[in-house]
Amino acid sequence: MRFTTFVQDGRPRLGVVDGDRVVEVAADLRAALAAGTDLLAAGRAALASGAPRRPMAELTFAPLVPEPGKTVCLGLNYFDHAKEGGRDKPDYPWFFYRGKSSLVGHGQPGICPRVSGKFDYEAELAVVIGRTVPRHVAQADALRYVLGYSCFNDMSVRDFQKRTPQWTIGKNFDGTGGFGPVLVTADELAPGATGLRIQSRLNGQVMQDANTSDMIFGVAETIALLSECMTLEPGDAIIMGTPAGVGQARTPPVWMKPGDVIEIEIEHIGVLRNPIVAEA
Repeated sequence: MRFTTFVQDGRPRLGVVDGDRVVEVAADLRAALAAGTDLLAAGRAALASGAPRRPMAELTFAPLVPEPGKTVCLGLNYFDHAKEGGRDKPDYPWFFYRGKSSLVGHGQPGICPRVSGKFDYEAELAVVIGRTVPRHVAQADALRYVLGYSCFNDMSVRDFQKRTPQWTIGKNFDGTGGFGPVLVTADELAPGATGLRIQSRLNGQVMQDANTSDMIFGVAETIALLSECMTLEPGDAIIMGTPAGVGQARTPPVWMKPGDVIEIEIEHIGVLRNPIVAEA
């Protein structure tokens, strides 16, 4: 089953996808999960109903989870990306956070910041937690708590990222985290969303081309490691890192600029597209 989050009357709404149309299901994804809604049952009921369908082509999309309680990201989670950055394979995930003001939906602009010209793309798999993960969950049980998967573009302001040993500042400029447009429920994909081709395309040119099976830390292991430290809650998002081919590692470097269009595609999940515009 596929869900999406769109804007209606200035507020996010959760819908279930029916072909090229959408049926409204709930107020928003995180709120529905927090309320204990069985989204699969709610989606099936909506699809079976005569409720109005809205063409997806006419929707304005919000971030898939508009306000995650936590958005935990991984750096250097593909060996080839670690290597192109001059680093060894990490022994433990390089975790960092994103704030909600950094997130944008499909079709919404990625904001090229006024203070930097080093604006980069990163194709990533997003994991959405469907129910509370107990502390110290076993890796073998971790995938039970995943609702589904989506596309993410971890757009990065590289010079600010490198100003400090912590990456937070370069990863949290407003309008730099593309998220969506759809969530594919976990039952429709291989466990941990392995075996999926993942690409980024800048103005139609393939920049990154890899497979989610190449991740150093898979989804189950990542959830188990995070559960050693924190409680993962419904609607939390985990962003699983990017493969090689980012702009800063190229010779010469390739930076996104106003007028560009960046696309992230993950096999069996979909395409996330964001135009790049200058900060007002």
